[in-house]
Amino acid sequence: MEGFTRIPVRLGDFSVIDDEFNSIRTKFDTEMKKMEDEMSKFRNELMNRESNFFTKSMLTSSSQQDGAKQGEGGSWLDSVNSPLIQSDGDNKQLKLRFDVSQYKPDEIIVKTVDNKLLVHAKHEEKTDSRSVYREYNREFLLPKGTNAESIKSSLSKDGVLTVEAPLPALHSGETKIPIAHN
Repeated sequence: MEGFTRIPVRLGDFSVIDDEFNSIRTKFDTEMKKMEDEMSKFRNELMNRESNFFTKSMLTSSSQQDGAKQGEGGSWLDSVNSPLIQSDGDNKQLKLRFDVSQYKPDEIIVKTVDNKLLVHAKHEEKTDSRSVYREYNREFLLPKGTNAESIKSSLSKDGVLTVEAPLPALHSGETKIPIAHN
């Protein structure tokens, strides 16, 4: 199959649950505080705009709002981070996790096909009295320019598969476009 790269799975004697969820309460409280602060800002801004609407004319109010939008250094969306992307200085990395705890390591396959990451696991058990069949499939579209050879995966002792891929550098937003002369 063209464009096919098999990614080896490295077994580790670590627990994602222990490492990642030890401080979940602290993280939750911090995020709740941020949300409460944002809601408070939103309420204040809404109340200010409402009072401006009733005390001034529509024209004056809209021109002040336009000025306020331009004067702000950015929106709250600028500070939102994706849980899938981790930064280490200028290097950004895609980090995906999959719960494959119901499968043995040799039943799990991680591979890329073109620009897609595929995680497949299959378990079959047959005895005289019963038959068990489980299958797990996940497909993730990788960012354009991701190098399949640099993707790494590891399986924790508690059955969490972690796949990491360095993200390609973003090009500058400027592109010169040639002008054709007839």
